[in-house]
Amino acid sequence: MRVELVWSPQAGDVQHRWLQLTQGATVESALRGCEDFMAAQNRPLAELRVGIWGRVRPLDTLLRERDRIEVYRALTVDPKEARRLRYAKRGERIVSRHRPLAGKS
Repeated sequence: MRVELVWSPQAGDVQHRWLQLTQGATVESALRGCEDFMAAQNRPLAELRVGIWGRVRPLDTLLRERDRIEVYRALTVDPKEARRLRYAKRGERIVSRHRPLAGKS
């Protein structure tokens, strides 16, 4: 079966590989089977956050045909803090296009 492995070693750099695996393969065996991925890792596999199609899954999860394995990096900036800094830099309220201003109809 074929699965896709996607990881981002640093911001702006996304790597992906198609892996050919046997039926019954797990996420862990897929990660260990990709030499490029293993060479880029400096942490044990048990410490990684891994998901399939955007949902975090344990390493012993069985894979299915055409699954997309995603390895997540830790956040470098707290999203709330980043928004606060953007607000301070702009000096005005940040308005989301999905949320109307209060009091307007």
